[in-house]
Amino acid sequence: MSDVTTRRLDLAGTREFATPGAGRTRRRAITDFGFGWLQDLWREACAGRRHEGVALAAVGSLARGDGGPLSDYDLVLVHHPRGLSGKEVAAFADRLWYPIWDTGVRLDHSVRTVAECRAVASDDLSAAMGLLDLTHVAGDADVVNAARSTVAHDWRANARTRLSELQDSVMARHARQGDLAHLVEPDLKEAHGGLRDMTVLRALTEAWLTDRPHGEVDEAYERILDVRDAIHVVTGRGRDRLAREDQDACAALLGHADADSVLTELSGSARIIAYAVDGTLRRALQSQRARTLRVGPRRPQLVPLGYGLYRHDGEAVLGPSADVTSDPVIPYRAALVAARNAIPLSPATLRNLAAHSPSPGEPWPEAARGVFADLLAAGPGLVTVWEGLDLAGIVVRWIPEWAAVRSRPQRNAVHRHTVDRHLVETVVAASGFVRDVARPDLLMLAALLHDIGKVANAMDHSRTGAGLADRILRRMGTSDRDREVVVRLVREHLTLVELATRRDPEDPATIAVLSEAVGGSVMTLDLLRALTEADASAAGPKAWTDWRAGLVSRLYAACRAALVSANGADGAAGTQPIEPIESLDCLTLSSDALEKVAVGDPHVTVTSMGGAHRVDIVDRDRVGLFADTAGLLAAHGFVVRSALIRTLDGLAVNEWWVDSPGGEQPLPDTIARDLVRIGSGDRAPLGRLQRRRATAPIGTGSVRSPGSGAPDSTRAMVISGASDMATVIEVRATDRPGLLQDIGITLARASLVVRSAHIATYAGQTLDTFYVTEFGGGRLAPARAAQAVAMIIDTCDGP
Repeated sequence: MSDVTTRRLDLAGTREFATPGAGRTRRRAITDFGFGWLQDLWREACAGRRHEGVALAAVGSLARGDGGPLSDYDLVLVHHPRGLSGKEVAAFADRLWYPIWDTGVRLDHSVRTVAECRAVASDDLSAAMGLLDLTHVAGDADVVNAARSTVAHDWRANARTRLSELQDSVMARHARQGDLAHLVEPDLKEAHGGLRDMTVLRALTEAWLTDRPHGEVDEAYERILDVRDAIHVVTGRGRDRLAREDQDACAALLGHADADSVLTELSGSARIIAYAVDGTLRRALQSQRARTLRVGPRRPQLVPLGYGLYRHDGEAVLGPSADVTSDPVIPYRAALVAARNAIPLSPATLRNLAAHSPSPGEPWPEAARGVFADLLAAGPGLVTVWEGLDLAGIVVRWIPEWAAVRSRPQRNAVHRHTVDRHLVETVVAASGFVRDVARPDLLMLAALLHDIGKVANAMDHSRTGAGLADRILRRMGTSDRDREVVVRLVREHLTLVELATRRDPEDPATIAVLSEAVGGSVMTLDLLRALTEADASAAGPKAWTDWRAGLVSRLYAACRAALVSANGADGAAGTQPIEPIESLDCLTLSSDALEKVAVGDPHVTVTSMGGAHRVDIVDRDRVGLFADTAGLLAAHGFVVRSALIRTLDGLAVNEWWVDSPGGEQPLPDTIARDLVRIGSGDRAPLGRLQRRRATAPIGTGSVRSPGSGAPDSTRAMVISGASDMATVIEVRATDRPGLLQDIGITLARASLVVRSAHIATYAGQTLDTFYVTEFGGGRLAPARAAQAVAMIIDTCDGP
């Protein structure tokens, strides 16, 4: 080891690595030593002669002052073409480079004129970004300043073309190297959120199109540099990758209790930088587009998304009508809108939500629970939105237990992500199974919480997680029955795959163990099957192979057949349909309601609770009343969350629970008046629905964004034996504006009477159960039932 290398390691001050602020002092001392040593070499190479128009300059970490103990030197000998001859410059360069090589210091060197610096920067993006940091070391400073200013001027002048090139380069590098925050053996320099991304941030600010975040971003950068310095000292080499075998030694040097602790801190720091570089690059591109397209004063282009949110320059922003300070559901709705549109929440919106939105309280408002389930089912758009919410501190406000798994590394070789990111990836994977289960909202919650027990000192993360999930769901206000299902799924989330791979899948004893694990419920078994595949596929390709998938499918099919055989039709459907009412005595109707209906007017009342609205409608039954009411509510801009439709002896008593993306309050008199108009043949009140269908933003209903991976085909089936008086049809479909009206019109077109219906929307999916009869009463013949099912599927899957 040369004296220079020894000196650089000595300056690292290994005893001070754990001291706060020591890293910056250490790197400053290493940089000062490097500059001093190079200046000494310059004087020796000059041999007492003054070289006009020649200078030594640094780029890279030495120029920035953030080099590590064993970082290489990137040097440029800049010269004026009218100064020394080419032969003299080459000889002088040799007198500089050879002493550096002799010490064993890694050297990247070049000899260029100012014009050549400019030309290289124009042709090579990486060289251009490096030359933006060009810093004078020795010699004629004017030459260095001329080269740097020329390169910076060109960088700003050519930002329109260079930024798209920079974006492509950054995205390709991120795809190649992965996320530093979620890697077990991360490359601290090249990975997403690493040191190279800070160079990108500086280059973006040099383009004068945007500023970059400071504060916590700079602190995160310093922490990553500290880990990089520790790697140099521990390995004795200028490496940037934190290998598994070096993690314990680096943790000890940095004053951490163990390798998991340093990886957790490293992950958190990388996430801050990754989010910053993504947002800054996006805003720089937006700024450049605005500059290119501007013709006079530019007004912000705001596209309404619903719930007081707007799309602006590729981000979701809060509008002036959003009630941030008093509505605890606003953060949930804002996140839902952004995730469904596959765009991030703007940094200003996140800061506003974090600083001013009230806590959801305990229990959460019912509207918050519904929107949260929809958010989890939003698909791939959830990842970026959740990351922003997490960094802003909103996720921990919702789920305090999240802090214990945030950025927590996993030692299992099959996992490719930290615990928290794996949970989010599992949620995204589970969103592809929402049509396969009766309660997709419970699947989403189980996916989010299944590894919440992977905390320090947990012996069995499944059982620990079940206890934590129970506490979280109680705080949310989840019903006891639903909470028990999710807690069971968390506790048993490994049972299906373990039994399938370690036991005989067709052995009755194996089937009995699995049946007991799901509490004898077909619905829970279906949820566990979906959760098992989502969990494994999110972990990585090693966790979900064709062999495992085949064994799981065999055991699942055998167990489901056994449960259906034991439970009958209810077990097969996995639902508990409601029975039609037998008489009006079952209902409590006010005298006012009966008087209005007697004279032919509907009676409408509205009750608002926690951001949701209950609309009760009593009216004379008629053909198409269900379809017209659903269409009218959609035309008024309301999203139906659930409904209970009951009809008997010519009287319809219907209960609708709706949400209002635009913030409007349902007006009973308006709804009643419009129902009368529609009943008399005036379809004008429904006209707004067609306009809303044509222009409705993705975020306002339960429509999912393109490419979200959601299943498209509707599933409809007859539940045999569910009723002696009516044919029961269950429909599972992706919700959209006007869907219930379309189904109601289809049933009316098929000349069917809707005796009762239970309408529910879970995580963006409708689970609707219709009790239908012929006009004269009685159940449908098999052929008629099959025709009705086919018509419903065509209606739901149609445009």
